Amino acid sequence: MESNSCLVTGGTGFLGRQVVKAFKRAGWKVAATGFTRSGAANRFPDKCDLYPEGTRALNVEASRSLAKASSSRNILLVYISTDYVFAGTEGDAPYEVTDTPKPSNLYGETKYAGEQAVLVEYKNAGKDGMAVVLRVPVLYGDAESAKESAVNVLMDAVWKVQEEDVIINMDHWAQNILPTPRMLRVSVKENPEIAEKYLATPDKSSLATILHFSSEDKFTKYEICQVFADIMGLSLANVKPNTQGNDLNANLQRPYDCHLSTKALEGLGISVHCNDFRGWWRRECRAARR
Repeated sequence: MESNSCLVTGGTGFLGRQVVKAFKRAGWKVAATGFTRSGAANRFPDKCDLYPEGTRALNVEASRSLAKASSSRNILLVYISTDYVFAGTEGDAPYEVTDTPKPSNLYGETKYAGEQAVLVEYKNAGKDGMAVVLRVPVLYGDAESAKESAVNVLMDAVWKVQEEDVIINMDHWAQNILPTPRMLRVSVKENPEIAEKYLATPDKSSLATILHFSSEDKFTKYEICQVFADIMGLSLANVKPNTQGNDLNANLQRPYDCHLSTKALEGLGISVHCNDFRGWWRRECRAARR
């Protein structure tokens, strides 16, 4: 491939579409795989537990195969991962790139295993520094369907409870850190700026192999619904806050707070500025309410 060309796996997905736009705007020649979601990974924790073997095949083995093929051709690989690699225990955040992951569910386990698989393949090929893991939190933003984002879909929930007979219990415990794919693209310029930095550095072994991107906006799902209701002038009476946290008997355990420290990314001279959550949605909804 040409020196300024890239392949985006999952290029038709929620995040992948923004990555494709970012590289094109930066002047790169872009190819993308299609009909997959979130950078060609299974990103829905509930579905991961339903299909564990398929999840491992996609999040770990497919990542390993891609890393093996890329490292053999001396191609830089940016692997998109998640803040769910951390346990998210109350009081532990923010997490640094040097902190040891301890995932609390299968999704986090397989994404962490995918990280390790990618970095090991490059190390075995003698290509340290040509693979970098970029961990990001839950995303919201421009979507083809609200179901693409665990945040966007909450707007649908707020509209749904305007029906008198609909009552929804909403989590008011776990903290969600909320950058948008657009913010990743505009503020951090997503992968192009990282790729250009790494490709331009002669001694790539001096660069971090793990980076974190995050915003400082932090909300529970119930608080997100409160923001949406306020923006749209809707009632939230039928949304009941649930502060109980995880059911210890449930198969899926969600972290309380996986806030990521962005020090390593800032150390590369890359901006991590994010726009305001409420302001973004107000513009998106063209809402004039104060």
